This record gives sequence, structure tokens and C-alpha cells, in this order.
Amino acid sequence: MSMTAEHAASIETLNPATGEVLRRYEPHDRAAIDARLEAAVAAQRRWRETSFAERGARLRAAAAHLREHKPELAMLATREMGKPIAEAEAELEKCAVSCEWFAANAERLLASEEIASSATRSYVAFRPLGVLLAIMPWNFPYWQVFRAAAPALMAGNVVVLKHAANVTGCGLAIEDIFSRCGIPEGTFATLLVSSKEMEPVVLDERIAAVTLTGSEGAGSAVGAAAGKAIKKTVMELGGSDYFIVLADADVEKAAEIGVKARFQNTGQSCIAAKRFIVDEAVYDRFVELFVAKAAALRVGDPMQRDTQIGPLARADLRDALVEQVRDTVAAGATLLLGGAALDRPGAYFAPTVVGDVRPGMRMAAEETFGPAAAMLRARDAAHAVELANDSRYGLGGNLWTRDLARAEGLAAQLQSGNCFINGMTASDPRLPFGGVKKSGIGRELSEFGIREFVNVQTVWIGPDTGAPAQGRTAE
Repeated sequence: MSMTAEHAASIETLNPATGEVLRRYEPHDRAAIDARLEAAVAAQRRWRETSFAERGARLRAAAAHLREHKPELAMLATREMGKPIAEAEAELEKCAVSCEWFAANAERLLASEEIASSATRSYVAFRPLGVLLAIMPWNFPYWQVFRAAAPALMAGNVVVLKHAANVTGCGLAIEDIFSRCGIPEGTFATLLVSSKEMEPVVLDERIAAVTLTGSEGAGSAVGAAAGKAIKKTVMELGGSDYFIVLADADVEKAAEIGVKARFQNTGQSCIAAKRFIVDEAVYDRFVELFVAKAAALRVGDPMQRDTQIGPLARADLRDALVEQVRDTVAAGATLLLGGAALDRPGAYFAPTVVGDVRPGMRMAAEETFGPAAAMLRARDAAHAVELANDSRYGLGGNLWTRDLARAEGLAAQLQSGNCFINGMTASDPRLPFGGVKKSGIGRELSEFGIREFVNVQTVWIGPDTGAPAQGRTAE
């Protein structure tokens, strides 16, 4: 977000490919925020009483709208944060698929579960919590929101969104999508407020829980505020995902998928491969293939369908990446490709590969958010696991080997929320998504995600049958 003296109170969106101002938005004042929170509370009282069939119908309508209006919605994301247009369209399709999956499966995932006890009957029910505050980032401006909203809405909650300022247009477009698809007013609403003004909203008693995708710093600040108010949180934070290539791997395939895994979305993804940990027996061959494929990536206008690398979302992000790569090379790593901002308008950075990166160097110790890959040498599989775990982050990673039995054994040693063997890491509505260590708390998607924001309620119906109840107390 850029501010000028003339528009000090406005939220400004910029096209990172050109630097042009796209639009200015007036932020909501306290009265507008209060009105939206009140509307959300009122909407949730009604929404929680709707059937799964009714909620599902609304999400299926949202999926249809996303597909019908894919060109203009994708163009909005590309203009606001620079995502190559073909990838923006793919993101919208993924949102539609997720809406349909939760519409079809939520009732099954939240069905009450009978549990035998000393009661005549006892069961666990999954009740909605209330108003969910979703604080979302810019890098996948539609998917991050729908990933949180689809299960929350199907569970009977309502959602208030605080989106990243540079994708304000996308945030308002999502609100419009839900409105057009028949979700009652207040059931999904976007707040136009700055990040520094979010603590009062997090603390507000009308907010039942908070979900956040963003940086470690943002997670720490929001988590502290939510903890003060004793509110449930789910956080998906940063990642420095490992990409392990063992000596027996299909090196050509690993290099092909590795380039895609690193440079998709111009490298601006929490679950992008970032630290390539390669057995020294195949290191030179893998790096040779990887550099050749990275050098062939097409950099250009993100509105062009053949563009693979667009600008970074903001100029300050490009400048931070320049420093991170420079400091890593100065510490003794080898620059193999790229390594600099491009001499053209916009926040462009050349596809970059840095070899012989060692633990402690910035590209090994920090999250690298942009089109730059770090190559680390491993002596063997055990050393590769050691290097992979030598990170404050634990979101996900890849492991490449032809020995699947060994791969599953190594996966058990890897400290990450996911481990993809011989394939690219990606989120899937059918599978839980989230990390460990500094990469977050809780899970999104799947049965595990939809149950994060519900009241897991025990219902006990007497009279007591006299059946033994282990550990039973009067607490």
C-alpha cells in the first residue's frame, strides 16, 4: 500500500508490472466497522439455522459464478498483484472446485457421532461458532479466502474478511460474488481497514474466532491479541519448504517439477519449494538441469498468456529479495543464474539460482519469497533430512527417490505438515493443510479443517445406565 499526502487516509492499489495507481478506496471508519459486525452477528443467527442443502446450493452458485466470470476476475488479480494471467485463471478454478467439494461433503464431515458411555445415549455434535474473522494475504487473493470461507460457511459460520491492502479490489469482488449467489447480507463481508488497526477487531466480542494466512510477524501479533481475548485461531504462516533429491531419484523429472514448484506464482507461495537439498552424487546433474530450465522461463507482461514469471507484487518485496540473494552470495554461495532486479518498469526480478548454499546463509535460514532457488549439498539421505529439519519453518516439502518404502520412513522423520513424495506440493480440499514450528497452528481444508471452527459439543442423555465410565469425575 502506498500513501500520499493528498490521499493519506486512502487505501491505494498499484499495478506492480507498471507502477501505475489502479484505484483508491476510502477505509471503513469505526461506525462502518460496527455496522458490518452487527450485520454479521444478525446474519449468523439466521445462517446457522439453514440446512446443509441450502448452504451447499449457495456455494455451488458461487462456483458457477467463478467459472462464468473467470476472465475478468483473473484480470483483476493480475492487475493488483502481478500473477501471470493463466495462473490467475487456474486459481479461480481451484476455488470453484473447493466450493463444490465442501458443498458436497460438509454434511457428512459434520455428522453427529454416537459414542457409548454411561448414558442412555451420548453423542458429539459439531455446532457453528459464530463470526469468523479471516485475515488474508495477497499472493493467492482468491484461493486463500475461499479456502477459509467455504468450510466455515458450510459449517454455519459467517465470515468477515480483512484482505491485504494491495488486493482490495479482489476482496470486494469476493464479497460481491457471495452476494450475487444468494448468501444473505452480512454472511460474508469485507472490512477496509489497515493492518495496524486490526487489534480492536480481533478483540471485539462479536468475533468468535480468527483465521490468518500471512507472515510469522503477523501471526505473532494476531495470535497475541486473540490469546488475550481467549479466542480460537488457525494460522498458516511462512514456509521454507525442502525439496530433497536422493541419489536414486529420477533426476530429470525432479528438476522439471522442481522448477515449477519454485517459480509458480513468481515464487511467491508459502508452499513453494525453496531449499533444494540434493545428494552430492547427483547434485551437479540436478543443478545443471534446473538452471537450464529456469533460464528458459518466460519473463514478461503478466497479462500475456505465455508469461511464466511476472513482477513481484510490490517493489519493496523485490528490493528485499535483491538483498537476500546478494548477502547469500557474499557469504560464500555461488550465483548460477540471475541475481538482480531487471532494468525495466515494474517490480521484476530475474529467475535466480544460487548454488552451494550452506546452513546459516540467508537463503537457507529465511523464507525466500520470490523467483530465487537455493541449492544445498547433502552427503546422504540422513544428512538431507538433517538439513531439511534445520529450519524454523515446517510447512511442507518434497522428497524424490525410487525407493518408496524408504521414502515413507524418511517422511516420518521430516518436521513438516506435509511431505509430497515424487510430486509437487499442493493444497487439496480433500487433504488437511497446515504446518508445524513457526509455520502455523491448526489445519485448513478436509475434515480436519472444517472442524477447526465448530463447537465440539458433547450431548449426554440420562438416566445413567450404570455402565462403567473410565476416569469419570464430577468436574
